[in-house]
Amino acid sequence: MKDYQIGSDQLSLSVIKEIIEGQQRLTLSTSAIERIEKCRKYLDDKLSNNEDPIYGINTGFGYLQNVKIEAENLTQLQHNLLLSHACGTGQEVPKEIVKLMLLLKIQSLSYGHSAIALTTVKRLVDFYNNDILPVIYTQGSLGASGDLAPLAHLALPLIGEGEVWYENQKIGSAELNKKLNWQPLTLQSKEGLALINGTQFMSAYGTFCLLKAQKFSAWADAIAAISIDAFDCRIDPFLTLSHIIRPHKGQVETAANIYDWLAGSELIARKGKQTQDPYSFRCVPQVHGASKDSINYIQSVFETEMNSVTDNPNVFPDEDLIISAGNFHGQPLALTLDFLCLALAELGSISERRTFQLISGTRGLPPFLVKNAGLNSGLMITQYTAASIASENKQLCTPASVDSIVSSNGQEDHVSMGANAATKCLRVCDNVERILAIELLTASQALELRLPEKSSIKIENLVSDYRKVVSFNEADRILSTDIKVSIEFMRSTKI
Repeated sequence: MKDYQIGSDQLSLSVIKEIIEGQQRLTLSTSAIERIEKCRKYLDDKLSNNEDPIYGINTGFGYLQNVKIEAENLTQLQHNLLLSHACGTGQEVPKEIVKLMLLLKIQSLSYGHSAIALTTVKRLVDFYNNDILPVIYTQGSLGASGDLAPLAHLALPLIGEGEVWYENQKIGSAELNKKLNWQPLTLQSKEGLALINGTQFMSAYGTFCLLKAQKFSAWADAIAAISIDAFDCRIDPFLTLSHIIRPHKGQVETAANIYDWLAGSELIARKGKQTQDPYSFRCVPQVHGASKDSINYIQSVFETEMNSVTDNPNVFPDEDLIISAGNFHGQPLALTLDFLCLALAELGSISERRTFQLISGTRGLPPFLVKNAGLNSGLMITQYTAASIASENKQLCTPASVDSIVSSNGQEDHVSMGANAATKCLRVCDNVERILAIELLTASQALELRLPEKSSIKIENLVSDYRKVVSFNEADRILSTDIKVSIEFMRSTKI
């Protein structure tokens, strides 16, 4: 597969998915190289002919903006900036997200408005291509002034500081340089600020969660279809007519998905059904559809962000301007990350309700979907687990973006808290995956109890594949293993 050329085209969620799944290497396009070099030369010329203070380039940072730094100390200023801002703590950021941070930082620097040196960007490309993943921590960013602490940890190995994961080992940057016969970089004016200003921590988390969200949305429809048939529901709520008179895109799409999954089912065609089904079955198009529409909107925000310049100040060689502004402020991401938490949590919330209904001992199904109920508890406690996780998601959906704490002695007096929104969004993602896995376990058990009547070929084939890894529950056994294997099945199976 060809390398992906940074700067040749815009990134999108689908492009990033192709890069990740194809394990593509990165190269800088000719146009990106020209833009980077032009901007760097402009700043060098500007500094050689100008002694006026330019924020972050020959001044201190934040509240220290009025402290002028002499020319001979500008390199030390950038070096010190990385050291002082590497204040991360907490758990390590997952490696997949660190790699996304590298990709998104390279993309942002490629536009030629950051005055970064080409050698620095090339070293970041080398990090990406060689799976050199800096050790970064989840806590420390306020989501404004950029993701300062996480990005400082991302940049530390450039100057021979900090730690990295390389060849499945955590090693110091000095050891990495020795292994690869590299020299640490000496940062020029503005470079440290270009590296640590930006929204790439929030953006990487959001991108990672959106890729998961797309999978979960598809799985939620598929698993709901199994549950609908297993619970002896009606096909009526998924007929097109009701949806074309309330034509929300996600609702229409979901109804069509469910109808397609159920096409040809013996169970769905049974006579004598109840006149209505509970909302968790009947309103799948409306609930899943609303989450789909939300995910699509959130994706549009992140695709704008991944193709943006978010460090500060912004350098405009053609206009002979250096502008100190606020593109590092993560408010667009903070709001949408909170929104993504809500959209995903609702997929989990309605899934847990279907699980509850399936084990309730109604509609001809045995209590807790097990033979000899009483002697066996069956799937009773899997619903407890789903309920616990769904409740945790509700707690995690408290918005981070409504919060702000003044920092930098009042200079940075409103922040987005988007980094907190980002890390909790990943927790919601993981939780939804577990809830859906529990419904898959439950719905498949209920469906098999309907034999000899069968569902659609499409559903029967999916459940048949699932049965190769999780067998029918004849009697009580340890169910945590079944849940774990169900998650692995969902991750490895394309639907």
